[in-house]
Amino acid sequence: MNNRYFFALDIDDSPELIAEYEEIHRNVWPEILKSITDSGITQMQICRAGNRLVMLMETDDTFSFERKAMMDADNPVVQEWEQLMWKYQKAIPVAKEGEKWVLMDKIFDLQESMV
Repeated sequence: MNNRYFFALDIDDSPELIAEYEEIHRNVWPEILKSITDSGITQMQICRAGNRLVMLMETDDTFSFERKAMMDADNPVVQEWEQLMWKYQKAIPVAKEGEKWVLMDKIFDLQESMV
């Protein structure tokens, strides 16, 4: 069974930094792609409107947020990537201290509404 999660994040509103951020994401480091898939994430998409980002993440049954956090903490390449991302990323107003991507609450689902 797949699980689907949505997250929100802001990035710096500078056109130059937005262009850099998008270019980096056209060429994500292979180690980062491997860390994502090794954690049980089967699909990930990031979309942008202005400086607001929304990420869709689909996972298999092996995924847990705790396991992903432990894997990331033990991976120096992931830590280097995350440090680089802080150049561009800004927490949204509802984020907790040190939190970047904020898990969004689902408020509507067409499939569930049709039952």
